[in-house]
Amino acid sequence: MPIPVPHLTRTAALATGLTLAPLAAAQTTVPADPLPRFAALNAAIDRAIAEQRIVGTVVLVAHEGRLVYHRAAGLADREAGTPMREDAIFLLASVTKPIVTVAAMRLVEQGRLRLDDPVTRWLPDFHPASRDGSTPVITVHQLLTHSAGLSYDFMQPAEAPYQQLQISNGLNRPELGLAENLSRITRAGLIYEPGTAWGYSMATDVLGAVIEKVSGQSLPEAVATLVTTPLAMHDTAFTVRDPQRLVTHYGDGEPGKSAPVRMGESATVPFFGAPVSFSPRRILDDRAYASGGAGMAGTAADFLRLAELLQNRGGELLRPATVADMLRPHVGAHAQTQGPGWGFGYGGAVLVDPVVAQTPQSAGSMRWGGAYGHNWFIDPRRRLTVVAFTNTTFEGMAGAYVRDVRDAVYQALTAAGEVAEQIGGVQR
Repeated sequence: MPIPVPHLTRTAALATGLTLAPLAAAQTTVPADPLPRFAALNAAIDRAIAEQRIVGTVVLVAHEGRLVYHRAAGLADREAGTPMREDAIFLLASVTKPIVTVAAMRLVEQGRLRLDDPVTRWLPDFHPASRDGSTPVITVHQLLTHSAGLSYDFMQPAEAPYQQLQISNGLNRPELGLAENLSRITRAGLIYEPGTAWGYSMATDVLGAVIEKVSGQSLPEAVATLVTTPLAMHDTAFTVRDPQRLVTHYGDGEPGKSAPVRMGESATVPFFGAPVSFSPRRILDDRAYASGGAGMAGTAADFLRLAELLQNRGGELLRPATVADMLRPHVGAHAQTQGPGWGFGYGGAVLVDPVVAQTPQSAGSMRWGGAYGHNWFIDPRRRLTVVAFTNTTFEGMAGAYVRDVRDAVYQALTAAGEVAEQIGGVQR
């Protein structure tokens, strides 16, 4: 059972301009630093590996547009003894969502898609019904904010339609095509009336289908055209471009009792008591549809480029007003999307109240994660971006490792500030 971040509910947990220093092909040591400010971060990483809470990790920290910390640690494949590399490729799971969201926002900027468009404008057959039999309008905005009335199979009881209809969550069931999965979601019906609540869901998979219709391209082609190619995210796609660098993924063990369990072609990992099914080889299966919510693979360095796009309010790819809209909490903190104090914008949870959330992050910070063991956040007020990818489900997404990395990074910022005051300038 994973150790949740304090106050993190089961529902909440599931969610450029950068000067990049060269990333070593097989970086396994701590990068040189003129100050011991990252000692706590190194210790947090080492402790998580020693306690067998994670198998391997890549952690990148950017501050004020500069890469100030980068480290690969642990193993990419434990059984083969393969060290983790900074250019390792991970199955991204829900880290896919902000990438697909940026693709949608680019279409909005181009005037080809509207946030208030009914989904049926683009997908006429997608009209899941309410419990009273009516088919209320679902908008693109509601897909982006996970307020569309949809859900995930693992968030529903075994007797519920999502389970009974065997709807793919984008991580499993590679035999299902997109049209069939959308049909099953339609038949499952709505969990709540669109716009009346927040519920983490298949909404971004539906958004992916909308993007295909709007762009006239497949989702992989559209995302490449709109996002990954212009951002030079060369290793990020709905396929694995270099399988030799793809890490082996593991499910949580029990700290102090058992090590993480290597995932086979199919695996089930409990999350807050509910089983979540995975098919790690899904991305290599030609039958599997490109899941807008969970279907991509990529590197930590690639994703840092996208996170810094949001950090820098768009640059040449998105207008500042568009990014500001993405970082606005369209769904308020009452939803507790990452626990108390967190709402939701377009692409991730947005921090509304740091005191209530008990976090050092600033109000307006955005964060999310990925079920295969990833977490990322941006703190625009502090100009801080952190990407922490692991190959361990769910500890790397919602366990103590997430909290420990976060706190250690802010400790390093505090130490850097104290030194800057002492020497009369910012340490470069």
